[in-house]
Amino acid sequence: MPRVPVVTREKVPVKHQKAFDDIIAGRGRGGAVDSGPGSVMINSPEMAKRANQLSNYLRSDSTLSKKVQELAMLTTARGMDCQYIWNAHAASARKEGVSDALVDALRDKKPLPHMAVDEAAVVNYGLEFFKTHRVSQGNFQAALDKFGAQGLAELTTLMGYYAMLAFNANSFQIDLPDQRTEKVLPA
Repeated sequence: MPRVPVVTREKVPVKHQKAFDDIIAGRGRGGAVDSGPGSVMINSPEMAKRANQLSNYLRSDSTLSKKVQELAMLTTARGMDCQYIWNAHAASARKEGVSDALVDALRDKKPLPHMAVDEAAVVNYGLEFFKTHRVSQGNFQAALDKFGAQGLAELTTLMGYYAMLAFNANSFQIDLPDQRTEKVLPA
């Protein structure tokens, strides 16, 4: 059970209700923000609105392929041990072409299978950072060679954005949806 109740418009200070309304209008699914990291972040509507702008760029306008984006999200979810983000993106990563073997190995913290150059650049870069809080010159250079400076800045920011979401999901103990398609992350 989440640690705070779902926020409603009535609970938001009047000066932030426009930002709250903008977020709800932008959801397009009936509007409610009652699950996921967004259900935490909307407690600060203006902050959430600004974070959504970054998310929209990263998801829609990034130079990175959808496969690379989804793999970056999974790498971050695993690095942050975030069940919610893992569950939300594992099936999408598979759909975008990330192999079952790679998804399962990341989930289970098993030896990784052979990876394509772009996959190895993402996974090695992300896992090293989440383990050591730094990236070695070799992993940095491999990612730079593969994605260029703009792509690497976007990859780094995408992983940082999803780490922020994971921090919210894990700290506020956001529940997994009842209909899960993916196994939970083992400890």
